[in-house]
Amino acid sequence: MNASISLQEINQLPAIRFEGKIVIVDTLPLYKKAIEDIKTQGGSWGFDTETRPSFKKGRTHNVSLIQFASDDICYLFRINRLGLQADLIEILTEPKIQKIGLSLQDDMRGLHRLASFQPQGFIDLQEYVSKFGIQEKSLKKICALVLNACISKNQQISNWEAVTLSEAQQIYAATDAWVCLKIYEKLKSQEK
Repeated sequence: MNASISLQEINQLPAIRFEGKIVIVDTLPLYKKAIEDIKTQGGSWGFDTETRPSFKKGRTHNVSLIQFASDDICYLFRINRLGLQADLIEILTEPKIQKIGLSLQDDMRGLHRLASFQPQGFIDLQEYVSKFGIQEKSLKKICALVLNACISKNQQISNWEAVTLSEAQQIYAATDAWVCLKIYEKLKSQEK
């Protein structure tokens, strides 16, 4: 496996995106159902967060969205509407539920502004991929190296606090979490 890849090489690769069911969790009944499903399924989940970008120096926004993706479903928790509630914190602190993400220190910094908790069960791909000689740190490049595919980052700086998330935002958010899971599964299968 190569240690790095150029943007030119990435642009030659086929595009992939999450094709499963996307559930926008923005009501308490959906929240309870999503939490129950994640706890029941257990195992490994792709994980990510999204925060509305700030274009003013020194100004930051709170995390707006938390994504949990399996092979066939992705839950988009609109925590800007429902808050970071105790049962979601239980999942974030449950070591038996693996949460695979990238650059998790940034996600945790944002989540700790909302609540104090001790995250457990997280695997950061930036650290994990180094065991396989991969030097890249961006999800787009790691995806290209491991999955031989390209993901779109066009929605990265969109408004995650919008009243309604666009279809493009939903697909972007779901894909980012899902591809973390797929990268981990592929590399895990190659471990000795």
